[in-house]
Amino acid sequence: MCKSIDPEVESNRFLVISYVMRAAARLSGLLATCEEELWIRRKNPYTPEIIESSFVEQSDSRENFSIEAINVPGSLEKRVEKVILITQYHSRSHKCTMFTPRSTLEESSESPISHKKLKVTDLDGKETQCANGCVVDAGVNEIVESGGSFRCEVKIISKFEDIILECSPKETFKKQSDAIQNASLKVLLWLNAYFGDPTVPLEGLNASADGRNIRFDSQTFIKTFMLCQHIHNVGHKETEDGKLAYSNSVNASFVLPGIELRSLSIEGPDSGVFPSIGSLACAKLLESSDDFEFEIASGAVIPHLESVITQMTVGQSAFFSMDLPPQELVFAAAGNSTRMLSLFITLLEVTEPLEDTMEEAFFSPPLSKQRVEYAVQSIKKSCATTLVDFGCGSGSLLDSLLNYPTSLEKIAGVIFHKRVLPIRHSKLNSNSDASTSAMKSAILYDGSITNFDSRLSGFGIGTCLEVIEHMEEDQASEFGNVVLSLFRPRVLIVSTPNYEYKVILQKSNLSSQEDDQEDKSQAQRKFRNHGHKFEWTREQFNCWATELAARHNCSVEFSGVGGSGDTEPGFASHIAVFRHELATKEVAFLEVSGLEQPYQVIWEWNSRDRPRSAI
Repeated sequence: MCKSIDPEVESNRFLVISYVMRAAARLSGLLATCEEELWIRRKNPYTPEIIESSFVEQSDSRENFSIEAINVPGSLEKRVEKVILITQYHSRSHKCTMFTPRSTLEESSESPISHKKLKVTDLDGKETQCANGCVVDAGVNEIVESGGSFRCEVKIISKFEDIILECSPKETFKKQSDAIQNASLKVLLWLNAYFGDPTVPLEGLNASADGRNIRFDSQTFIKTFMLCQHIHNVGHKETEDGKLAYSNSVNASFVLPGIELRSLSIEGPDSGVFPSIGSLACAKLLESSDDFEFEIASGAVIPHLESVITQMTVGQSAFFSMDLPPQELVFAAAGNSTRMLSLFITLLEVTEPLEDTMEEAFFSPPLSKQRVEYAVQSIKKSCATTLVDFGCGSGSLLDSLLNYPTSLEKIAGVIFHKRVLPIRHSKLNSNSDASTSAMKSAILYDGSITNFDSRLSGFGIGTCLEVIEHMEEDQASEFGNVVLSLFRPRVLIVSTPNYEYKVILQKSNLSSQEDDQEDKSQAQRKFRNHGHKFEWTREQFNCWATELAARHNCSVEFSGVGGSGDTEPGFASHIAVFRHELATKEVAFLEVSGLEQPYQVIWEWNSRDRPRSAI
């Protein structure tokens, strides 16, 4: 209201005080004001009879209602607060807060009204006693008297007045503030534990809630905080069957459950430049931002927007509409939180991830292409007919295989990020009819590469290019054990960055790098990519691969790409090639249970049929 009178109020909020005091002065017959102490009060307070009747009057309405007021303190050091005078819930129970015109909730007053006890009785005969602004349920035999003790009860209620949780500590305190802090801390600690790990089972939630005197309705609680699970998954490990499962990105579908795009229209010529994980996408006119830059797969934007962006190329524009849950976007108070949101965006630019940009400055062709080329040549030499790519990333290897004449007839990929699926199958679709390829089928799975799936057992060759460094070190070892003992491809190619190459890529000197290795943990070191959990030196990588080969009766050869293995600091990317010498044919491996199939098929192509998506 004040902003409509004077726009300068937006930048100088203290102008509000002068406008409020000026307006109150015009009501001199009703209000008394004091500009020196900045207070406003009624000249004639309500009579005790009116106040009493407002509390005890019974209503036949089943609706919730509340009477609120604004408490303006007489000091600039104190905050202006909204005060609930009286609230009625479905149960017909009331909560009352009283204060006299010249006293705040915390201050005492000589007025007999502020010390008067009020008794409100609902249909069940349950009583609530109120004194000095404190609310005590008489059913627990705790009555606040002068010099008595205090207990505080905390309730969190949804916008539909459903009780999400309720905390009723049994402890009593001499000071009201201590009681409030005790109850609040119990709730905050419990919520903090849940937000830290939303995957905790319901039994664990109930156990921790009981220990803090908290009761909650599981269905209402989960519904209210449904979005927390999706936010927490960004950059975190997931838990599957009691084991930590690797995920290098948000483990979510294109959209949240129950939410779908109403329409999608992408316009403009295909420039061939797609965003990928780690890329920075710049969209125009997103909400109120003319230029908005965000990282793909970082969880920085809603999944609807990211799924649309990943289907676009630079220069294209897209218009789409969607319904949003109230938890996901907070609109202005005057807005409608359930309205449909329409967005028109233009993809202006795609900035490559720091790692790719840095590698392209030192290597030609880029290091990523050199890794793919190494794998392709190894595949051609092996004469394998089946291939599985663990952590197929941007799909560059699978895309390249369709352009080379190889012996491969079936390829499979395991991805961690369904959101970038349109990129994967759009490339496969455009190349799947290439005459140079003998490919008969291709399939993409969503799953964790530390979990075994029997459908991918016994393939001719397996690849895992620049993936394990995105995992914790113990998970990298777990992957090595699972792939060599259960998946058992005849040949396995694993590549990962050489930490020692930091001397060249980041222009650090050798002595500082040695100190970095000795004095800092993996988490404290500076890696090529912010998503890397570790990077190994040549000695560490050789030790890891040699121990794996010995444990699973394999041979291992070491190589690399980028630089030279004969000069310091070696190759930019280590490569280890494992071979199972005992098997002469792909079908010669031990049979495994066909029931172990945790992976989800998300896209499948067959040379005889049209490609189809499982999403």
